[in-house]
Amino acid sequence: MEIGKIAFLETYTADENGGIIGAILVTDGETKPLEFRVTSPIKPTGFQKTLYGDVLLEHILVELISVPLLSAINEHIDLIIVKDPFFLGANHKQGIRVVRVFNEADGKSRASTKAEAIAFPTAGGGKMMIETSKKFETELAPIKDQLNKLAEHRNLLEPFERLKLACEQVQQQKSID
Repeated sequence: MEIGKIAFLETYTADENGGIIGAILVTDGETKPLEFRVTSPIKPTGFQKTLYGDVLLEHILVELISVPLLSAINEHIDLIIVKDPFFLGANHKQGIRVVRVFNEADGKSRASTKAEAIAFPTAGGGKMMIETSKKFETELAPIKDQLNKLAEHRNLLEPFERLKLACEQVQQQKSID
């Protein structure tokens, strides 16, 4: 598996209205941006909170953020990197591998049975790990090898910072308009 284009998928919570904004940044292997998309703020109602209960956040992240954003992008991507374990549910909705990066201390998600250590730099120590859902676990070792090669030249966590800043700027522009 050759990773030429990577999508970084993340959420941002808007302080002023409490909505959840989803964002995707598609980059080349050097993490240069190719495409950026953002959702409108998603604000669940009290009734939706009651009906969905504990599965509300997973529903929002998979059905209302990841699926629409992945459908909207024009670039063909090879891998999706996420930080939130709920995004792993997107593996069951489309064919592009979703891999979660996390600090070993955070622990793996329920969607995975195994995790692999990677060579990403960490702030504050601890091993960085990757996992995916059971559907793609057999591909985890080759994905890890490809990510380690890319991580030799690029900080593969840094695009998440760019996503956060981009979402903040989008929100500021919307509040000015």
